Amino acid sequence: MKFYIASSFKNTEKVKYVSKMLIEKGFTHTYDWTLNENITTLEELKEIGQKETNAVIDAEFVVVLLPAGKGSHVELGIAIGNSKKIYLYSSDNEVDNLETTSTFYQLPEITKCIGTLDELVNIIDVNEKSFLS
Repeated sequence: MKFYIASSFKNTEKVKYVSKMLIEKGFTHTYDWTLNENITTLEELKEIGQKETNAVIDAEFVVVLLPAGKGSHVELGIAIGNSKKIYLYSSDNEVDNLETTSTFYQLPEITKCIGTLDELVNIIDVNEKSFLS
């Protein structure tokens, strides 16, 4: 099964960790945006944006690691608009704080995962492989 991970550049190491763990469990990463460095032109941004859009559309599920930036929320919107299964990760319960949460975090296609990154990976592994049975 194919996945995409959306997050902030601040979470690059977490994104790499989750990607590595999911790949080890047999999943396929559609696009690793963490490899993009030294972007100097709008044309490069356009190409990356197209690759990220295609990767979200190609994925069977999308993982959003909070805190996430504006690009991640655009990717979340693309995922929702394309009826993707979405795993929303937070290390704490911020996704359920009525004053700071997003309306879109509450949609039924969103599976909230609160805890450690290893717990997130295990939830994804169990959920996605149960669909194959």
